[in-house]
Amino acid sequence: MSQTRISFKVHGTVQGVNFRSFTQKKANSYGVTGWVKNTSDDKVVGEAQGTTEALQKLKKDLNEGPSPAHVVKVETEEITTKDGESSFSA
Repeated sequence: MSQTRISFKVHGTVQGVNFRSFTQKKANSYGVTGWVKNTSDDKVVGEAQGTTEALQKLKKDLNEGPSPAHVVKVETEEITTKDGESSFSA
């Protein structure tokens, strides 16, 4: 299966609400690799790599977030895939 990689930035109330662990759990359940971290300007950013179908599911989850989160906007961009990545880290 062909792999695609995206970068994402999530705006809203997304820090202090378990957004990173939520993202990691969802990514792992879809077989997606990559990473997620908080930014100094109260956003969450990351990269995710997987099948188109898996990334579509993850993007849907990013737009919803865990229940305490309030997602205002998710920016995504397709980027170059990376070889040798075996997990999704938070």
